[in-house]
Amino acid sequence: MRYDIPAPMLAKAAPAVPDPAKTPGGLLFEPKWDGFRGLIAWDGESVEIGSRGAKPLTRYFPELVDAVSRLLPGSCLLDGEIVVATGSGKQRLDWEALSQRIHPAASRVARLAAETPAMFVAFDLLAEGDEDLTRAPFRERRERLEKLMDGVGHPLHVTRTTQDRDAAVRWLEEFEGAGLDGVVAKPLDQPYAPGKRTLIKVKHARTADVVALGYRIHKSGSGVGSLLVGLYDADGSLRQVGGVAAWSDARRRELVTELEPLVERDESGAAVTGESERSRFSGAKDGSFVRLRPELVLEVRYDQLEGSRFRHTVQFERWRPDRDATSCTYDQLDTVAGYDLADVLA
Repeated sequence: MRYDIPAPMLAKAAPAVPDPAKTPGGLLFEPKWDGFRGLIAWDGESVEIGSRGAKPLTRYFPELVDAVSRLLPGSCLLDGEIVVATGSGKQRLDWEALSQRIHPAASRVARLAAETPAMFVAFDLLAEGDEDLTRAPFRERRERLEKLMDGVGHPLHVTRTTQDRDAAVRWLEEFEGAGLDGVVAKPLDQPYAPGKRTLIKVKHARTADVVALGYRIHKSGSGVGSLLVGLYDADGSLRQVGGVAAWSDARRRELVTELEPLVERDESGAAVTGESERSRFSGAKDGSFVRLRPELVLEVRYDQLEGSRFRHTVQFERWRPDRDATSCTYDQLDTVAGYDLADVLA
């Protein structure tokens, strides 16, 4: 049985964990795993792993290909998350280690598969054998998933669930310490809807005051595409921590004029440029930016810190002309109590 890998079902953001009583049929809550979305097709002979953006991931995770073919009792199509855990004692999800797994060299892929092996956390079953389950309600798909995965060992897991809203609220707070980034609510009576935002996600949202370090020109060639921001660390060094984007066309052009007095210039009067930190997903994308004197402070919304950088693009909240740039330090950021990933998987 060959499976066509569909576009995954998606989620829309909500500010708080929803009330199951307000959804016909109720809701099932799950931890929100911070990894690569993965749809795994196992037809009994070969394994394929597709991503949220339809990019094939099979070659990057040979240890999962082996585990699926060795451990699953029959052919199926699973929806879930590929994650990497690191740490001694209490482990937590490690996005940086996971992102390193996407590499063109086969030798590097093999080495990292041994050094930082991935896990797959399943949360939906779209097909089993020759039976298409996408039209079945989620409550049935979940029951079938639990039965299929019963007794299947590491590195294949089934995400834990609850129908108790209070427990989901507690998960939202506690599980961040293990590297998870929120909670997902799924209507129990709903069929699988590829590419549709019919699930509900609740993520952590916080604010921080940061320093404008520079800006990239928009890909259109006109206006500010993104504003790079930084924070001062304990030794007084100003470190790049992320970027702010999503300006309107008109606002992008206005920002170029507003930021002009802060542009750093060399002896000839030319604007000084820098090179932003690259990720392995940047490819050949131009990372150069116009440097600004570190004087302008803005407040941004962010959801999570990964190492010393914001995990995702941050959102502009407001300018803070009342703040001194040197007061924008890491000390202002929330600290999260550690939580063992093993307790999340239990």
